[in-house]
Amino acid sequence: MTVPGRLRTHGFEPFSVANGPGTRAVIWVQGCTLGCPGCFNPGTHARAGEEVEVAELYRRVAALADRIEGVTITGGEPLQQRGAVLELLRRIRAGTRLSTILLTGYDWPEVLRMRELDELRRCVDVLLAGRYRQDLRIARGLRGSADKTVRFFSDRYTRADLDAVPEAEVIVHPDGRVTLTGIDPPTGW
Repeated sequence: MTVPGRLRTHGFEPFSVANGPGTRAVIWVQGCTLGCPGCFNPGTHARAGEEVEVAELYRRVAALADRIEGVTITGGEPLQQRGAVLELLRRIRAGTRLSTILLTGYDWPEVLRMRELDELRRCVDVLLAGRYRQDLRIARGLRGSADKTVRFFSDRYTRADLDAVPEAEVIVHPDGRVTLTGIDPPTGW
């Protein structure tokens, strides 16, 4: 369990075009117990990662607000750190004009049972929900598999906006690090 006000993270990418419409900051949370066979991001499952103050993550995002369209939170499993994720989403909603997208492995009926559902609806523009299923793999429109549902909690985006997102991108950072990201990132590098 994370300390209140802190989010266990796997990574932060300030400028991505393959994790939602427009250029977006992406926060990968660390930790997931769902165990979807074939998950393309198993490095985010263990309880490792870096604990970061929610206020610090918000400062990073807010500093980018004039250069990005929104923020995508993915994982790992964001809803296994609901308190900290919701705190960050509240700050983003209140303090910026940025859109928010949340990807979760919980399916929609499980999300419906979460006591924080109303707050999620207020703080998130698009919620993609459902466990990854290899046998239903589609890797497009931000959905890894066809069973994932998409809920639009605002009129900011449409299904066509999600379908237009590239499936993958390779980001080469100034320090030489390479980030492979998107719903269908290249493998074998």
